[in-house]
Amino acid sequence: MDIDQTGMANKMANYFDIADSDWQRGKDEMREILRQVAARRAMIVYSELSNEMKSIQIEPFGLPMSEMLGEIAEEEDAAGRGLLTVIVVHKSGDMEPGIGFYDLAAKRGRDTSDKLRLWVTELHKVHDYWANA
Repeated sequence: MDIDQTGMANKMANYFDIADSDWQRGKDEMREILRQVAARRAMIVYSELSNEMKSIQIEPFGLPMSEMLGEIAEEEDAAGRGLLTVIVVHKSGDMEPGIGFYDLAAKRGRDTSDKLRLWVTELHKVHDYWANA
């Protein structure tokens, strides 16, 4: 259990030893960064996203990054705005989202038999939504 500046205990529902209030603040910040990138019809690499985070430290390729991206993707998709995290991509190599994106897409009912098609379709959906929001 963590004690915040007011002396109140913060539960830690996640398993990364990050207080719930800090986790939520970080997730809100990450979501806003992703929305701004999507509104520009752009993409962002994991390391850049990590570096832009100011409220909490999230390593670009660790489990907390994957978990936070997953939570954001599920929440955004449930709200009808698509898998917002489609815009987070590898810096080199395939320059596509990581495997966690495709696993979550399958869990959310997307057809993952053609990953390139899925990525492009979801990317257009997210870009169109946020560019016109």
